[in-house]
Amino acid sequence: VQLVESGGGSVQAGGSLRLSCASSEPTFSRRCMGWFRQAPGKEREGVAAIRSDGTTSYADSVKGRFTISKDNAKNTVYLQMNSLKPEGTAMYYCAGRTDGNCGVWYLTTTSAFQYWGQGTQVTVS
Repeated sequence: VQLVESGGGSVQAGGSLRLSCASSEPTFSRRCMGWFRQAPGKEREGVAAIRSDGTTSYADSVKGRFTISKDNAKNTVYLQMNSLKPEGTAMYYCAGRTDGNCGVWYLTTTSAFQYWGQGTQVTVS
């Protein structure tokens, strides 16, 4: 399975970006997908996840500002990021599970996700 992220870049505080992650998995619609981020010198942390049935979960730090969604026809998951803050500067990674279940707990551990993209850099100044 290949996950390819895009959409990162530089933005001023308060601005918005939309990240995309295209999956090569033919059964994408039945998988839980998530977004993680890793700032320099820090551990990778979960940001958002979406179950196969479309139910979403978010880290408290992004709740109300970020929105995860997916398009099963395009095998793509998105992360809409609004009201970005400088502490949001990080490499953002797309991740996938081998089943459709996920929730807030799954965002607390990277080992819950089996597939990872290469990441896309987001810089907020």
